[in-house]
Amino acid sequence: MSENYVTHARHALHRLIVPIRRFTLPPVLSLLCIAPLLLAGCRDAEPQHNVAPRPVRYVSAPQPSSGTPPVRTGEIRAHDEIALGFRLDGRILTRQVDVGQRVVKGQALATLESDTARNQLGSARAELDSARAAERVAALTLNRMKSLMPSGAIARVQLDTATSDWQSAVSHRQSSEAALKNAQDNLTWTQLAAPQSGVITQVSASAGQVVSAGQVVFTLAASDGRDAVFDVADPQAIENNRNGRFTVSLLAEPSVQVSGRLRDISPQADAQTRTWRVRIALDNPPAAMALGASVEGEMPLSGPGMIAIPASALTQTGDSAAVFVVDDSRQIHLRPVTPGRYTAASVFIAHGIQPGEKVVTAGVSKLREGETVTLGEEAK
Repeated sequence: MSENYVTHARHALHRLIVPIRRFTLPPVLSLLCIAPLLLAGCRDAEPQHNVAPRPVRYVSAPQPSSGTPPVRTGEIRAHDEIALGFRLDGRILTRQVDVGQRVVKGQALATLESDTARNQLGSARAELDSARAAERVAALTLNRMKSLMPSGAIARVQLDTATSDWQSAVSHRQSSEAALKNAQDNLTWTQLAAPQSGVITQVSASAGQVVSAGQVVFTLAASDGRDAVFDVADPQAIENNRNGRFTVSLLAEPSVQVSGRLRDISPQADAQTRTWRVRIALDNPPAAMALGASVEGEMPLSGPGMIAIPASALTQTGDSAAVFVVDDSRQIHLRPVTPGRYTAASVFIAHGIQPGEKVVTAGVSKLREGETVTLGEEAK
């Protein structure tokens, strides 16, 4: 190879010498011009270095399975809960019940200061008395005008005026009656009563506290039924098993268990935790599962089996989820997959990979289709 470069350099030198002689360049300058060409021709081509295959961590795809039923922690809540509050703004004067107390329908739970409501009631009654008196006077005047009209003792306009005054008095009386009814209701609403029998499960205000209309003061468990309540991040997995049976056990004493069925799933995620609330209706819960007790729930899994792989193996191709699969020649290929469900550490693949195939589990964002790799540590 060096001889070829020398031959080409000699020919190039011959072509350059003739023009250089024509311009009568100094010999030293001519030598400087052609020296780089001679040096370049004498050097052998540098050898190319091959890049070593990248080592990758992988996992062998296991056999499909429904997986281990996920266990979640929740608490026992009443089957029917009623949030109770006053219909008026005001300051709580007394609170008659505490958490855990059983109450009956109509029992007083708390009262607001009622001085303002009583004053409004007295004013409404006085206004109604005045309106009724004005109506009676207007009615007498109208009857008198009607009796004088046939004899021509009064003008027609006087009768019309008396009629208008009577109609206004009637309207005023009706308005005063409505105002009295509102004042009576406001006085009644200063007392908060139990709408039905049950147990107080939460108290959110105390005597002396100023509350607004509609603010929750008590939470009432209105029935003897009990639910296990859980906050979950993957409600779809539970929705797919709506007809399955759930096993709920006491966190403090796992031997105390009861079965239940899915009652409902909240339609929206909580704005703070981004979880959905799931309620499991319990079948004949034991006395040990009292309101507020901490429990664990096992959610059943059904349907076709799926292959569980580490969540770190998942990447994307276009709009589809994908994984890198290593073939027998140690080349990797990006393959679209269909995830069935997710957990914090795993993804369950419904379609796209077969048991025994090697799936790359780390650094997938740096890999390229068709790249040759070496198998490193197998993930557990």
